[in-house]
Amino acid sequence: MGVGPRNDIRTSWKARAGGRLGGWLIRLLGMTLRREVEGPVERINSSGVPVIHILWHNRIMVSPYLWRKMYPTRKVVVLTSASKDGAALAAAVKVFKVGAVHGSSSRRGAAAHVALRRAAIEGKDRVITPDGPRGPRYQLQPGVVKLAQTTGLPVVVMRVEYRSCWCLNSWDRFQIPKPFSKVRVTLEEPRNLPRAMNEEEFERARLSLEKSLLEGIDGRDPDRPEIV
Repeated sequence: MGVGPRNDIRTSWKARAGGRLGGWLIRLLGMTLRREVEGPVERINSSGVPVIHILWHNRIMVSPYLWRKMYPTRKVVVLTSASKDGAALAAAVKVFKVGAVHGSSSRRGAAAHVALRRAAIEGKDRVITPDGPRGPRYQLQPGVVKLAQTTGLPVVVMRVEYRSCWCLNSWDRFQIPKPFSKVRVTLEEPRNLPRAMNEEEFERARLSLEKSLLEGIDGRDPDRPEIV
């Protein structure tokens, strides 16, 4: 799914094939995990209202699998970068019948925003990592607040915590849960942001969402900002 010409999206058959293989590996890993889910899953499922889910970039490893377990029939798109990594991620989530919109603050940002708004009209949920694709880690970028404003859709904070995981040496310290370990998913109540906000109100809304996401981060993480 996208808007405008696709020749500015970096992709290759290797990226797509590797992504699809990765999707099936994610499914196999997810099947071994012991899941614990807290939050308004049943009400979100029964409401029929599309929502915007947000989670940190380094917790997305098994999120497509977790999503389908929580929401078997809901339609959803994820925001990925317009790079080969983004193309691989799009192929991976397609295994779980999840669509993708390509774009970021640096490339195809306007086109991605239009496509995400169109998804709202089509009744699809959105899953966004507000500190991706380049960081800084654990800093919520303003795009998700703008999207909530323009669409009027509620935002659901999704905290994913792995009891045992490997941590990669990447910008986000990407986490891979170990097989047969425990994963805890906490969903907050959907929150509606005002359609009209001045600069100060906008920043308060952004910081409030960031603070809620940070509650799921271990305080020993050296890059975790202080919760004020």
